[in-house]
Amino acid sequence: MKKNKLNIVLALLVLSVLFEGCKPKVTEVKLGINSSKEVIAAMTLQEKAMLLVGSDTGFPRGYPSFFGGADSLFATQPPAAGNTKKLVPGAAGTTYPIPRLGIPAIVLADGPAGVRIDPFREDSTKTYYTTTFPIESLLACSWDKELVNEVGRCMGKEALEYGVDVLLAPALNIHRNPLGGRNFEYYSEDPVISGEIAAAMVNGVQSMGVGTSLKHFAANNNETNRMNIDVKVDSKTLHEMYLKGFEIAVIKSNPWTIMSAYNKINKTYCSENPYLLDSVLRKEWGFKGLVMTDWFAGRNRIQQVRAGNDLLMPGSTYIIDLIINAVESGELDEAYLDRNVERILNLIKKTPRFKQYQYSDQPDLKEHAQVARRAAAESMVLLKNEDVLPLKHNNSKIAAFGIGTYQTIAVGTGSGNVNSEYTTTIYSGLNAAGYQLSDELRSAYQQYILDEKARVGEKASYFDPDIMLKEKNWDEKELLNLAKETEIALFTIGRTSGEFADRKIKDDFELTKEEVEMITKLSKVFHSQGKKLIVLLNIGGVIETASWKHLADAILLAWQPGMEGGNAVADLISGKVNPSGKLTMTFPFHYVDVPSSEFFPSSEQTPERVEYLEGEEVGYRYYNAENVTPSFSFGFGLSYTQFVYKELGVQPLDKFSYKLNLRVKNTGKYSGKEIVQVYVKTPQNSFVQLKQFTKTALIKPGDEEVIEFNMDTNDWVSYNAETNQWEAPTGDYEILIGASSDDIRLKRMIQLPMAVLLTK
Repeated sequence: MKKNKLNIVLALLVLSVLFEGCKPKVTEVKLGINSSKEVIAAMTLQEKAMLLVGSDTGFPRGYPSFFGGADSLFATQPPAAGNTKKLVPGAAGTTYPIPRLGIPAIVLADGPAGVRIDPFREDSTKTYYTTTFPIESLLACSWDKELVNEVGRCMGKEALEYGVDVLLAPALNIHRNPLGGRNFEYYSEDPVISGEIAAAMVNGVQSMGVGTSLKHFAANNNETNRMNIDVKVDSKTLHEMYLKGFEIAVIKSNPWTIMSAYNKINKTYCSENPYLLDSVLRKEWGFKGLVMTDWFAGRNRIQQVRAGNDLLMPGSTYIIDLIINAVESGELDEAYLDRNVERILNLIKKTPRFKQYQYSDQPDLKEHAQVARRAAAESMVLLKNEDVLPLKHNNSKIAAFGIGTYQTIAVGTGSGNVNSEYTTTIYSGLNAAGYQLSDELRSAYQQYILDEKARVGEKASYFDPDIMLKEKNWDEKELLNLAKETEIALFTIGRTSGEFADRKIKDDFELTKEEVEMITKLSKVFHSQGKKLIVLLNIGGVIETASWKHLADAILLAWQPGMEGGNAVADLISGKVNPSGKLTMTFPFHYVDVPSSEFFPSSEQTPERVEYLEGEEVGYRYYNAENVTPSFSFGFGLSYTQFVYKELGVQPLDKFSYKLNLRVKNTGKYSGKEIVQVYVKTPQNSFVQLKQFTKTALIKPGDEEVIEFNMDTNDWVSYNAETNQWEAPTGDYEILIGASSDDIRLKRMIQLPMAVLLTK
């Protein structure tokens, strides 16, 4: 009996082995080993939907109220999975991981002026500070693509070493109006320099193996009701002004991702717009990467998927359920999911996290701080200088006024903010450079700032705009005593701005009553003693200067200069660095001179629509065409030396291409750099347009540099809305070489022998 049982067991074992051998083998599918299409084929519908939706908001509950009450379901629904704290605390969000298929979560962090993550962690005694670089408006004023590329490499390295896979930057929307609350995150009023500088930044960041997200695509030019507002803009203006910079950046830098904007364009949300995301971005420009929403953007989640907005951020289970139900009901073809999932997988495969990079949490912050200092000094703009700067003696005693001198604003607020270990104030920078500063003033301002902060209280959250303190006013008798004891007066004007709100005209674009009184008193009192007045502008957006600039002997535009701003100011004031920055935006004489002043949404209302009735005449294009004099023109900036432009040569290369060459000579007493700007006036337009630019190397006194430009069809064409083509008719085209938009040094007329059609 026992033998029979043993035989039966053995027989069953043999049958079991034979049966197993007949079963089909199950192949384990893993991203990186298998193709993206094979991984998609192995995914469930729920996994596909989860991958299309972010897994973490990156914000505490309740933060959606900051986003204009967008999709109130976000305020109550949990994130899809996990929490950013598991990966990089303070990062903006993550994607959904699918471990069984070898798909990790990747980390996305804000970063227009530096990587924004939390500096402290609950489970660590270490610090995780990052570098606050100069704001984008300041960096653009360098007109130096190599310098911006270097800043980008530093940002990319910090992202890499802190475990961030994609930096949500750069931003390159147009400075359509000086009141734009987020202008500090944008480069210029001009699309060409915006696109070129953005491309340099993208190339720098991505050279470190970290991705970027070019944003906000497109026409996100105001913060007022940004979640719902409809931008009404004609096709020619849209392509020439608000898409052109993105086109340049996409073609010249191939960003890994692009972030769609909150607003609508001609009644359709950007994140739901197949013309914008597919026809233009992918078909015309050849973009191969991923598109993600801005956080909480859009309304119709199913249309976002169809339109080619691949990743919906920050994510919730509610959206996952919507997508699954839409597929199961037949409302949404699963092929759209497969297409978008493939783009997400292709992005993930590029990332440091997928490649299992062993990040150190120890980037070289000291080295990066020096890059930030140099970038700020190379970018600041000297707007006025009447025999004041440079201050030739480091022992000059300075009477330093203004809250901004002692509490210098490094960067704007919101997602553009950065958590750095310190900010070098203007006072600290001047003090370190060896200048003597009044202890009486320092003590008075320190106490005044403490008292004012106690009076106004703290802002509600770190995402809110900073509360600007009322400027301290001084009695003329006190100022007279200080004027007798010091050699020079310095007065800093500070401004902040950020997400969620646009600026105002009164007490923001215009000076406050206290600031006007202080400039007036300082000018009167110090000039009465034969002393000079320097005004520093520590601002994030254009302000009114025409009514008071005659009272100052020198004006230095420092913008929001990053964590090393005070040292950079000292480098320029002392002459250690010769100013070489030039404006990439116009400072108007009056706000009513701004071409969009009648058509810019008021933050005191909640407009549903904004009309771009000024068309292409934005910034210097308008001032040039309409012969309106600004306070400081686009491209303007002084140096401690002088440059002469001469010997413009124009050599035809073919029917539509020309080689330009000229000489730039330093005729002054200091070594310096010059920014040479090429403008073109076409038969199609009444205004000039910036087409190319370059920054010279450091030219010694008496030396010169040969500059060359190659002009081709891209420099002549304009967008024809009737044919939806870029065209240039035959006719006369004027080439203008200038030191600014209204300081043209050399001109040459050329004639195109036949019409040009540029097919994209």
